[in-house]
Amino acid sequence: MPQRLFEETVLPHLDAAFNYARWLTKNRAEAEDVVQDACMRAMRYFSSLRAEDGRAWLFAIVRNTWYSRVSHRLAVADTADGEDEKNDGPDDALDPEERLMQQHTVAVVRAALEQLPTDFREVIVLREIEGLSYKEIAEVTGVPIGTVMSRLARGRGRLRAVLGVGAPMEDSR
Repeated sequence: MPQRLFEETVLPHLDAAFNYARWLTKNRAEAEDVVQDACMRAMRYFSSLRAEDGRAWLFAIVRNTWYSRVSHRLAVADTADGEDEKNDGPDDALDPEERLMQQHTVAVVRAALEQLPTDFREVIVLREIEGLSYKEIAEVTGVPIGTVMSRLARGRGRLRAVLGVGAPMEDSR
């Protein structure tokens, strides 16, 4: 029964956990390792899950796993392997020109996101890409909801500045 409950509660969120880890690590292989370690931890500590939905709980484990790995190294490789993620594929309904424009836009936004400090990048990814609520983001990151809201606002401002969409860049953190 516990194994089936784990599979029903946690496994549906593995793709999203990988996507989140990919944004944190900026490296596909590292993201795979982080998610694998996080799954092992999730399985080991499954009894500590207090909510029905394991998504935010799994994301918190992914985040903590990544920070644990980073803290044990002097430097983290800051290179991306350039592989496209599965949700970045072209829309088959588009003609070739539109598809090329879509791919360019995705690449520009990805590059802009990767320029943001981790604190801002992670809340934007959790909110805008993964669709977590402010409360869930606060649980994942371990900060108050007000801090989540502040980081989102500041991160969005910086993202607009990097993309050249008008808003001036705020003071660096």
